[in-house]
Amino acid sequence: MTSVLLIYPFFRRRLDRSRFRFPPLGIAYVAAGLREAGHPVQILDCTFLTRDEAVQRARAARADVVGIYCMVTMEADCLGLARALRGRCRLLVAGGPLPTCDPEAFLPDFDAVVRGEGEQTMLEILAAQEVGADLASVPGVACPRRNDSAPGSAAAPESGAAACAPPRPLAGDLDRIPFPARDLLPNRGYIDFGRKSYGYAITTVMSTRGCPFRCEFCSNVVFGSSYRERSPRNVVDEIERALALGYDRISFADDVFTLSRRRVLEICEEIRRRGLRFPWECLGRVDAFDLETARALKAAGCFRIFFGIESGNDDILRLMNKRITTAQAESAVRAAHQAGLEVGAFFIVCYPGETNDTVLETLRFATSLPLDYLGLTMPYPLPGTALLDRVGDRVTRAWRPQEKLLVSHVLTYDGDFSAAKMRFALYKGRAQFEMRRRLGRWAPAALRLFERPTDALFRILR
Repeated sequence: MTSVLLIYPFFRRRLDRSRFRFPPLGIAYVAAGLREAGHPVQILDCTFLTRDEAVQRARAARADVVGIYCMVTMEADCLGLARALRGRCRLLVAGGPLPTCDPEAFLPDFDAVVRGEGEQTMLEILAAQEVGADLASVPGVACPRRNDSAPGSAAAPESGAAACAPPRPLAGDLDRIPFPARDLLPNRGYIDFGRKSYGYAITTVMSTRGCPFRCEFCSNVVFGSSYRERSPRNVVDEIERALALGYDRISFADDVFTLSRRRVLEICEEIRRRGLRFPWECLGRVDAFDLETARALKAAGCFRIFFGIESGNDDILRLMNKRITTAQAESAVRAAHQAGLEVGAFFIVCYPGETNDTVLETLRFATSLPLDYLGLTMPYPLPGTALLDRVGDRVTRAWRPQEKLLVSHVLTYDGDFSAAKMRFALYKGRAQFEMRRRLGRWAPAALRLFERPTDALFRILR
């Protein structure tokens, strides 16, 4: 059988301030399917490695086939690893969100690109490779187009050209997909990181795939606009296996965990039926959440829920195609808070099409809610998004990680606001949130004193 090495090329930055650190479920799912078919599989998760260590371990694996995951934030490291491993394996394969969107960018360094879900596609790539079949015949694969116009000469790849097979249909019955191969991941590293960083070890479970909504800024190219569910029993079976590895808590990685109220209540009931007691968190939509659901989550062990609210202005929410309102957002946050859940929310400030007034309205709205966590970011026109379609002619640079103490965001397009003004809005929002959270009954007065001059300064900035 063909030996396989799957690489997750995430390297922690020197000044990394993120509190989120989760194992890569995507490649663990692919590994599980390959192993079930009899292929020897290793996973190289680079989260706790240096780049030199990763290259050494990848070379030492001596795998026949190397697959490397990639998203926008990993592009340079993905390509760097591929170049370091060129000639040391029979086949280099790229997969993940960015290769799905732009396979041609990866073909100079890879022999094949997986587009979309990878479990079945990788199995068929190995089968084709073993018998010498054309990889371009495998659904969901793109590979370099070969130029064999010269009789008797070896086929050579055409620069930038791709031979793309038809897309692969999405997996239907998610319960039939083997659980991710968590035993191949550096679980001890994640457990130690979590306990040191915030006092507990947490890992992810994905109970659904896809999202039926089409928010303008969201890139969901691997799962598309589908929405597929796993059965509650199947989900809780995986939870028990994950906890058995030594984790204390579970984070549901679904895009829209609360979309189906019926399914959420069934999962809560299955957790209670088995007598499981563990804290967990999830991401919800504000238009699919109420007090009764919040109380059911709390009773089943949920300790925190995050909402992607994104704006405090209804016109901007319509521009984003969020299909929610600020009234729904406030109602959901207050319901979760009333039920005793910790509540987090994400907002995008200075979105293309905003004005000074709408940005300040968003900051006031975000910092008026009873939140325990507030995530603020500037807009990123990611590949595969409608936002990139709208502002793509204004993109000026690729995303690159920032190794600076106070700045972790970078403006990648010619926006309506300068990078300095966007960063000021982020700092202002963060300051208002901390004042509201820490000053108790003095917060309203302090916020009034703080907001007037900072609002004025924001307006004058260009």
